[in-house]
Amino acid sequence: MSEPTEGPARLRVIVADDQAAVREPLAAVLGLAPDIEVVAAAADGGEVLAAVAAGPVDVVLMDLRMPVMDGIETTRRLTEEHPEVAVVVLTTFADDESILGALGAGARGYLTKNAGRQDITRAIRAAGAGQSVLDREVQDRLLATARAKAPTPDQAARQQPLPDDLTPREREVLALIGQGLSNRGIAEQLFISEATVKTHINNLFAKAHIRDRADAVRRAIAAGLA
Repeated sequence: MSEPTEGPARLRVIVADDQAAVREPLAAVLGLAPDIEVVAAAADGGEVLAAVAAGPVDVVLMDLRMPVMDGIETTRRLTEEHPEVAVVVLTTFADDESILGALGAGARGYLTKNAGRQDITRAIRAAGAGQSVLDREVQDRLLATARAKAPTPDQAARQQPLPDDLTPREREVLALIGQGLSNRGIAEQLFISEATVKTHINNLFAKAHIRDRADAVRRAIAAGLA
């Protein structure tokens, strides 16, 4: 008689929100997903760091406005001290300061609280796989901000020109990032898998020294690709 085989590993998730009326139902709903295990619920950044230290943890679903330590500072600390833990922001705020602050601190995803359960679980799975998911409203804000701050073509040429060794496909991917598409949207547009999109993005970011998705949007616009 053969021994039973174990199912796929579940993503270990912390839900962080200072409001129990949000935190507890959200943790309960996420716990229903077959591939997600909510290992802790935290009311502030200090509790998040303590729960991660007790670990193991794969993803933190992070509110931004919390007492003791806010979500941006907590994300920054996690990025520095526990880079293996991915952060997905879930917040009511979609202003430039919040978005750029969170992404600059290392968040892999950013959703507003208008997001549905499927959007949230998809973002958690993407973050656990090293991918990024941005709410459509957040993508639009990033695009608007990047376009407003984009240098002229002459300025861009003098600043950070794209390297000559980018492949045509990598330029296509950068252009689609600049248009605000998610990894899934890029995959559908180019008729390739999300795993292939991730590979192109990793190569693109390494070659062009792109820090994060917000930086990619700015570089795409500056290069006239978006």
